[in-house]
Amino acid sequence: MNGLLVLDKPGGMTSRDAVNRVQKWFPRKTKIGHTGTLDPLATGVLVVCIGAATRLADYVQAMGKSYASRFRLGATSTSDDADGEVTETPAAVPPTREELEDALAALVGTIEQVPPAVSALKVGGRRAHALARQGRDVELAARPVRVDAIRLTHYKWPFADVEIDCGKGTYIRSIARDAGSQLGVGGMVETLRRTRVGPYTAEQGIGLDRGAAGLKLLPMLSVLDGLPQVRLGAAEVVRLRQGQRVGFLAGVGEPPEGAEVAVLDESGELIAIGRAEGGLVKPECVLAHAVPG
Repeated sequence: MNGLLVLDKPGGMTSRDAVNRVQKWFPRKTKIGHTGTLDPLATGVLVVCIGAATRLADYVQAMGKSYASRFRLGATSTSDDADGEVTETPAAVPPTREELEDALAALVGTIEQVPPAVSALKVGGRRAHALARQGRDVELAARPVRVDAIRLTHYKWPFADVEIDCGKGTYIRSIARDAGSQLGVGGMVETLRRTRVGPYTAEQGIGLDRGAAGLKLLPMLSVLDGLPQVRLGAAEVVRLRQGQRVGFLAGVGEPPEGAEVAVLDESGELIAIGRAEGGLVKPECVLAHAVPG
C-alpha cells in the first residue's frame, strides 16, 4: 500500500473530493494525499500519494507541469475562469494572431505573477477564495513563477487554444487574465486540462469510476527518476533510520559530493532520500515503511 496513483480528475469537483473517493478504495487509516491542487473547473492529471509515498508529496509538487487550455478573450471573470461571474468587455477590438502571440511571449520566463483572488492562498490566516466569495476585496502580492513555454495552437476570436509548460505555483488563470489585460480586451480561462506532472501523463490517468479491483500503484522510485541511487546493507538501513550517516555497498558508483540520492535497500526498495557527504549518505527523508524485520 505504498506508491502513487495518477488520476484523471473530472470537472465539477475539487481535488479533495477526488481524494475522498479514492480513500474508499483502501483500508481505513491508509495515508493518502494529493499533490498540486486542480480547480473544480479543471480536469486531468492529479497525482495521489498512498502510504509511505505521502512523504514524497513535496517532490511531486516541485515537478514541472503541462496544461492545455482554452482562453476566452473579450471578457473577464471574478475568478479568472468560467466558474466566476463573467463580464463582457465593451467594444473589445479583436487582436491579430501576431499581437496575441506577442502578449503570450511576454509571459514566458521567470515572471512576477499575481494569483487569482479566488484561490487557496491565505490572506490574514483565511483562504482568499472564502474572502472573495464574501464580497471582500482581496489583494494578493505578486510572486515569482516559472513559465517555460506557451504555444498558441488555435485562435478564432474570442477563443485561443494554448499549451503551457510551467513550474510549481503557476496559475493558468492568471496567464489568461494578464494576456487579455495586455491586449486591452480582458481574458479568462474557459477550459483547463492538466496533461502532465513530471513523468506522469494524462494517458496514465485512471477515472474515479474505476474502483479498487486490480489496482496497481506506481512505484515510489518513479518520483526520483534521474537521481543517483545507492544501496545499503541491512545493518546500514537500521543506522540510517536512526539518523546516522552510513556507508553504502561496495560496487555502487559513488555519487557526486553533495548530490541528493535515492537510497535503496539490498532488495532494491526505496527506503529514503539522502545526500552524499564525504563518501557517506546523510538521511534527509526516511520513508515510514522502511522498518527492519
